[in-house]
Formats: sequence, structure tokens, C-alpha cells
Amino acid sequence: MRLAIFSDVHANLEALKAVISDIEQLNVEKVVFLGDAVGYGANPDKCVKLIDSLCEIKLLGNHDYVAMGLESPSSFNEMAKQSILWTQQQLKRKSIERLSEFEMEVSFLDYAFVHATPENPSEWGYMLMVEDATRNFNFFSQNYCFVGHSHLPAVFRRGNDGKVVLETKTQFEGDGESRYIINVGSVGQPRDGNRDACYLIAETDGNRFEYRRIPYDLKAAQKKMKKAELPEFLITRLAIGK
Repeated sequence: MRLAIFSDVHANLEALKAVISDIEQLNVEKVVFLGDAVGYGANPDKCVKLIDSLCEIKLLGNHDYVAMGLESPSSFNEMAKQSILWTQQQLKRKSIERLSEFEMEVSFLDYAFVHATPENPSEWGYMLMVEDATRNFNFFSQNYCFVGHSHLPAVFRRGNDGKVVLETKTQFEGDGESRYIINVGSVGQPRDGNRDACYLIAETDGNRFEYRRIPYDLKAAQKKMKKAELPEFLITRLAIGK
């Protein structure tokens, strides 16, 4: 089975449409969304609707959670707070109803899916370092766990000896002995220095994985954000992938 797994769209409709167009050319059998449909970008409702109709597995991210009014934005930085307050004002009731059907974590075959960490899915922690991943391997039973949240594509592999290493590959295969935590990157707010939308294709037969980078109409996304008077920093960072 071929899966497309993506995360962190952040209301960037242009990036989402570009990724969907790419997915439609790849004979994908199941599409998985790992959270943060909204926040930062200018098209929250349209992105929620597209994700809801496209994906069979749909998770909540921290921005979705706050946008729905389930948590305070007090932990957000000032620019994230401004954008999520704007999102709350824009978000239609139907979008909130759709988001309310999204889940916090899901298991499928030998895959675990969560937005942030399997250790505490609703506390929105980050896995940036080997030490973070080493701890989190204890909180799922599958051989593969897929996450988003940090916007940084990365592969943490734990071998039979218990040692965890961080790998950055565009294509790789599970070796049949190790376990993996795989960050699928971000569609709408890449932060690894590459501004192109990022998502992952997973082949369950043989556990083969490929990161895909998709260019999109960046200027159109920025123009919408500027018109909505969203923070200039959020607009600028799209162009540099940071």
C-alpha cells in the first residue's frame, strides 16, 4: 500500500493544492494528515475543507486545538498568537465541526501517527534532538512513528543496540531490524531552509519512504497574507523556508 503523509499546512492553500496535485499523480491509496491545518496562513476554512475531504486519517495539531478554543494561545509567541487570533475570527462553524472529528493519535498497520510526540500527544512537545527521540521510542509499540510539529524533516533510527541516530535522507528503506521516528516536514511552513512544500510517500510493502519537495505559488500565498494584515515576519519567512 502506498500512503501520502503530510503535516503543518497552516492555512497555506497554494502549498496544499500543489501537494494534492502531486499526490494525485502517484496512485496513492491512503492519505494521512498529521495536524495543524490552520494558523499563520490566510485560508483556514478552505484548507480544513480540502484536508477533511482528502484524508482518511486526520489528526489535530496545536494550532487547530487553539483555533477551536480548546486551549489558550498563551504559550504561542507574539506572531503566532496574532495569527491564531485572526484565524479564530475567520474560522467558520463548519470548519470547527470538521476539526472536531480529527483525532489526537492513530495507529494503522505497523505505523503510529501523532502530531507532536507519542509521549504526550496533547502537550505539544518537540522532538528536535536525539535525546528527545530516545525517550519517545518508549511510548509507541509499532516500528514506525510519524510526526510533524517542528516543520523539520528528519529520521530518528533506533538500532537493536538501543542507540538512536539522526539521519537526513530524501529516500530510505526500513532495515527490518531498527525502529523509526519520522518527521514528515511541513507543507505550508517549511523551516529547513527549503521553501518548497514537503511531504512523505510511504510504501508499506518493503517500508520504503521518499520525501517530496513541491514548489508552489509563493507570491500568491504571501499576497493573501499581506491583505489579511498578518505579521510581516510570517509572510517573509515563507520565501526562505525558516
